[in-house]
Amino acid sequence: MSVIEQWIDIPAEHEKNVCGELDSHLHKMERTLHVTMIERDGGIKIIGEESSVLRAASVFQNLVELSRRGNSITEQNVDYALSLSFEEGDSKILEIDRDMVCRTAAGRAVKPKTLGQKQYVDLIRTRMITFGVGPAGTGKTYLAMAMAIQAFRDGEAERIILTRPAMEAGEKLGFLPGDLQSKIDPYLRPLYDALYQIMGAESYLHNAEKGLIEVAPLAYMRGRTLDNAYIILDEAQNTTPAQMKMFLTRIGFGSKAIITGDLTQKDLPGGAVSGLDTATNVLKGIDEIGFCRLTSRDVVRHPLVQKIVDAYDRFEKKEAVRQKRKMAHKERGREHEH
Repeated sequence: MSVIEQWIDIPAEHEKNVCGELDSHLHKMERTLHVTMIERDGGIKIIGEESSVLRAASVFQNLVELSRRGNSITEQNVDYALSLSFEEGDSKILEIDRDMVCRTAAGRAVKPKTLGQKQYVDLIRTRMITFGVGPAGTGKTYLAMAMAIQAFRDGEAERIILTRPAMEAGEKLGFLPGDLQSKIDPYLRPLYDALYQIMGAESYLHNAEKGLIEVAPLAYMRGRTLDNAYIILDEAQNTTPAQMKMFLTRIGFGSKAIITGDLTQKDLPGGAVSGLDTATNVLKGIDEIGFCRLTSRDVVRHPLVQKIVDAYDRFEKKEAVRQKRKMAHKERGREHEH
């Protein structure tokens, strides 16, 4: 294979953003694509085999374009652009970036960052009920909140209702200090945090006082019919099948529901069936209901989170195989006894 060189100009104002601290983004591209990237005189020289140089140039130019659009280039952006360059084609990262969901109170644009997140946002727009299932860090709750807040701002929804099952992760509610509300609030804190960041604390408090935004445990939904609202059920893996059915049958006219959960992080008692598991099996095939399964590739937190998710996936698959073999061995032992 022939070795070639390619030169790419970088606008000075985007140089640090695209190249990263101490050229960390360049080093990552060099290691992944097996090229040499030399930064000098307002540009980048890429040296290597022709196919690798062309791929590196394409990835780099896409990152420059993302920077031009006002994005802060993170390690996740670089990782995802590189992975797309080997599969679907790295230009798709620019298509994803065009889809802005809303702006936060600080003016930051909230956008999907992966193809999985883009599919999730599209399903929320087009379906009455959307299930977003996937590991931690894939933006399930945050994007759902952003979609709900934008619909509320645009007058497409009269209310936002956010709910979670008050399920203890190895702790007991009765031992926590304070009244019922102060015991429940820690379980709802991630929802409040997202509300404050996207909507702003003042706007949230104003609308909450008027009853237009409600954050409540799932048990409070019983017996209600929710019309003209965006309803988000978070941590749905901790619902029972009966609770999930109760929630889904609350949905009224003009409403949308988004159900999010991570089936690998259940806090239900041992042997209990998750309502999220049951719903994804029972409701598949209904046109008005969308299912989006996010994976470790859609993790947009620190890259270490993606590695942790992948490591647990590998461990759980090995453990499932081990348990299956153990059960088969026991079964053969019983047959031998008879």
